[in-house]
Amino acid sequence: MAPKTPYADTKLAAYLTKRILELRPRKSQLEIAVEAGFINVNMMSLLKSGRSKVPLDRVAALAQALEVDPRLLFRMAIQQSGYETTSEVTDEIFGTIVSRNEVVWLEALRDASDYKDPALTTRSRAALRGLFNK
Repeated sequence: MAPKTPYADTKLAAYLTKRILELRPRKSQLEIAVEAGFINVNMMSLLKSGRSKVPLDRVAALAQALEVDPRLLFRMAIQQSGYETTSEVTDEIFGTIVSRNEVVWLEALRDASDYKDPALTTRSRAALRGLFNK
């Protein structure tokens, strides 16, 4: 018998739960579902619980309703699909999918290094991880 919540342990399910909570003061789950174009008003509950996965054709509308970067949401939706080669295939077709925030980080890195294309050393990796308490 298949599990009732096959996508419960995905990054996307956790992300949706967090983001919907953040938006709660301004909009309800129902409003988000309607804005994203879901016919089933319970769809957000199904997605958060992991009982359903985000359909790729809904990513852009859902990202807009959640007020998040569609590339970030798309990357998580692709990972949620469960195909072993999904990341390899999307990287081959699109290159690395980079969110708007990641682009800003990249520009800051370029500026900080005077556009010298620095290699990622063990020391710089440790310093970066330190920024995120990892």
